[in-house]
Amino acid sequence: MEQVKNIQTFYFIGIGGIGMSALARYCKLLGKDVYGYDKTPSELTETLLEEGIGVTYTDVVSTLPEAIHNKENSLVVYTPAIPKSNAILSYFLSENYPVVKRAALLGEVTKNTTCLAVAGTHGKTTTSAILGHLLAACNMPVTAFLGGIAENYNSNFISKGTEITVVEADEFDRSFLTLSPDIACVTSMDADHLDIYGDSSTIEDAFRSFSKLLPKKENLLFKKGLPLEGQTVAVEEVADFEAQNVRIENGSYLFDLKTPHETIKDLVFHLPGHHNLHNAVTALGMAILSGIPTPSLPKALQTFKGVQRRFSYRIRRNDLVLIDDYAHHPTEINALYQAVSEMYPNDRKLIVFQPHLFSRTRDFGEGFAKSLSRFDEVLLLDIYPAREEPIEGITSQWLLDRISEDKKQLVSKAELPAVVKRSDCRIKLIVGAGDIGAEVQAITKFLDHED
Repeated sequence: MEQVKNIQTFYFIGIGGIGMSALARYCKLLGKDVYGYDKTPSELTETLLEEGIGVTYTDVVSTLPEAIHNKENSLVVYTPAIPKSNAILSYFLSENYPVVKRAALLGEVTKNTTCLAVAGTHGKTTTSAILGHLLAACNMPVTAFLGGIAENYNSNFISKGTEITVVEADEFDRSFLTLSPDIACVTSMDADHLDIYGDSSTIEDAFRSFSKLLPKKENLLFKKGLPLEGQTVAVEEVADFEAQNVRIENGSYLFDLKTPHETIKDLVFHLPGHHNLHNAVTALGMAILSGIPTPSLPKALQTFKGVQRRFSYRIRRNDLVLIDDYAHHPTEINALYQAVSEMYPNDRKLIVFQPHLFSRTRDFGEGFAKSLSRFDEVLLLDIYPAREEPIEGITSQWLLDRISEDKKQLVSKAELPAVVKRSDCRIKLIVGAGDIGAEVQAITKFLDHED
């Protein structure tokens, strides 16, 4: 790929995606002409339009801007989620435009920076957002590309300089192997994306290959117990970077951070759940490896507000708590249950879940059933297909039949607010990675008008 500085016009296919839009913003910041296509309007695409980025929602070649017809200094970037039938992508390929996947552009952008890469089947976005915030709050020259909207910045893009980059190293489609990380972490290595990898041992091999991209193994932090080489991370378990003396005060964690060189006392962290505490310790470790002076870390961590749709409180009243979360794998749902049970041990809990992908629902059906059955009431929406065609026999009814909790039912999006309102559970969770996030606003509004 030609160096980014030599390209004037960028066209992003799938520009409304969380990772794509962050890259589009970065290119715009460099003074480039940036355009893109996405299937549907969203808050993200509206924001891009406001920032002067051209977005079309029609998959028709005639909608392409004049600027892109100069092949010599243009680059087309696409996400693997785009179907092969996409007319705009087909046109660019047939006309021999330079076309790359998002990961290749990200790899190019980070090449001449100190690249901090966050890998793992769960926890990438929260860990990246904490790390990006730690660096920005400590006045480090950082650009962070995030897979979610960081509450502190109301953005998936942090821009405080270009010497350091923070990126999510995505294992989907083996994208993370195109990066050149200087410091990295692996938060988890659970089986996922079996449509790509086939089995869990192949996934582990990919993570091992990723870890070997680092110049020295000491620059890899990983969850204790994973079959990797580097420095370990744990919560109240002996490790190189460890959260010790963990307690809860005023709904937040208070803990001590033990590093290989010192112990930092009484750090405050506001996100609930041991998985989030683990993410925080990982981010702190990476920040320390990058050279941040440790006395500035406690204040920076305390000011981190979280990521949208990662245990996001929508309503927090004495009679009702509504939480919105992106969890879409049994391990993530279990982590969510641990977090909500730690915060609200004596309350009944309802989960609304939208399964994401037919293949993931099939591959982890028993795991989903087990994790969802821990809640007092379960509502299931239809499976969100994303990039997939239906798989015969794999439906939300198929999953519902496997759930042992008696209070369970299938619901449509139209009836969802009323069904959620009728539930007598004080704690209500809206969960999933599909388009369920768009329903949260309507549910919040409906519940907020309770008499």
